[in-house]
Amino acid sequence: MTRVARIAFALLLAATPATAQQVSVDTGRLAGRTIDGGVQAYMGVPFAAPPVRELRWKAPQPAAQWPGVRDATQAAPMCLQSGRGRTMNHYFGNEAVSEDCLYLNIWTPPGAPPPGGWPVVVWIYGGAFSVGSTSMANYSGANLAKKGVVQVNIAYRVGPLGFLAHPELSREGGGHSGNYGLMDQIAGLQWVQRNIAAFGGNPGSVTITGQSAGSMSVGTLQMSPLAKGLFHRVVGMSGSPMRPRGAVPLPEAESQGVALQKALGADGIDAMRDLPGDRVLAGAAGVPRDALVADGHVLTGDAKATYAAGAQSKVPVLIGFTNDEAFASLGQVKTKAQFQAAVRARFGKQADAVLDSYAPKTEADLYRSLNDLQRDMSIGQQVMGWATAQANAGSPAYVWQFARRQPYASGIRFADHDAATAGAYHTGDVPYWFQTLDSLNMFRTTRVWTAADRALADQMSDMLVRFARGDAPAANWPQFDPAKPQLMWLDLEPRAMDWPKAALVARLNPKPAPRVSAKRRARD
Repeated sequence: MTRVARIAFALLLAATPATAQQVSVDTGRLAGRTIDGGVQAYMGVPFAAPPVRELRWKAPQPAAQWPGVRDATQAAPMCLQSGRGRTMNHYFGNEAVSEDCLYLNIWTPPGAPPPGGWPVVVWIYGGAFSVGSTSMANYSGANLAKKGVVQVNIAYRVGPLGFLAHPELSREGGGHSGNYGLMDQIAGLQWVQRNIAAFGGNPGSVTITGQSAGSMSVGTLQMSPLAKGLFHRVVGMSGSPMRPRGAVPLPEAESQGVALQKALGADGIDAMRDLPGDRVLAGAAGVPRDALVADGHVLTGDAKATYAAGAQSKVPVLIGFTNDEAFASLGQVKTKAQFQAAVRARFGKQADAVLDSYAPKTEADLYRSLNDLQRDMSIGQQVMGWATAQANAGSPAYVWQFARRQPYASGIRFADHDAATAGAYHTGDVPYWFQTLDSLNMFRTTRVWTAADRALADQMSDMLVRFARGDAPAANWPQFDPAKPQLMWLDLEPRAMDWPKAALVARLNPKPAPRVSAKRRARD
């Protein structure tokens, strides 16, 4: 070999990521890569067969065996969905999309595992059951792995390809249909039980974690008889199974599926399977459809009834919400007078009590008062309901309220996010839990992170790891007690405190109104 060739070869080796240790799973051998800090990453690992052609709208099927060693250094495409523009708040680069998307990503700590293996954190993404990806940079498991857990990010079908009921599908499925995305999540958890020990993980110590629709998912998995025994703790960020409109009855969901069939001009499910996936996605845009279905198979009852019957998985939960998110709206309120009128219209006999607690003293207080009420009458009350059901069942619950407003770069603009008014927004806590703050500056400087932000991210990721190990998330974190509700206020100086307005939050009872459109929140 000439000197030039030797130099070229050396440069090639230097530019090539170090290959991680090979691992055998039940379908073959994998070779991942070693990344920063000695973390081993295995990307794009199949846990089910591609849900395409005749497997569209079917329960996930076993993945096929492969010969030799499979390259596991690149992430798989995300499930078919709309793309992200470069001026969106959560833009982490373009990702390929495909119906062939049932893959997971794994990050393992450096070094040898302890006796029994590392605890496992399974991440289930949010996105209103319509979008989401295992490989977004703010969901990276590298930093949690450095702290001693195996992180697994599971993909699941979204939109009409993941959540569609139809009479023909119910006949095919033995009397039930819909919830295919939830079944994907369960199949991923079953894969973890079969295979995670090969990566040094402990299958007896699995924490399922999700945000927004991912949090609704983990809360729903806690209710599902099909998921029992697959996990041992739950972390739910900004989503709760205790929603006013939970899973819809199967006949209603089937009628929604028939409406989509008609919108697509198809004569049945076989014809719908013949259509390109993007046609189905486009056709569903104008057809109202609920994601979760009370199908009698994956979901056998609503959350309150399931907990009342003691039929849920009785495991500890760590749950909470952000200070400036809301899943309900009082409408266009721009003055104190409009605030009072909106409260009286929505709360009836309860209006005086609501105004005593929430009415703004000055016009300058209007935003804070309006946001606090809209938050508490939706996600705040729903999280409290989840925590109360836990406590009544004798299972521990730990609750937080995240209040840190991210330090935006001067003059930064987003297509879907107003930095001036966003506050501690929906999804704004995620990069703190995963210690992935720098992911938000991948292509342009959108935040000017401070040492205090980095310290908070270090603390919050420690809390998540402590909980995954089976401990309280922090030594001073109170367990939820319905008789004296407390939570952890997560800001630059976290502290335990009484739940603000807890007695009223528990009994807020507004008249029903249309839900807030997902377009009003930064995309998860």
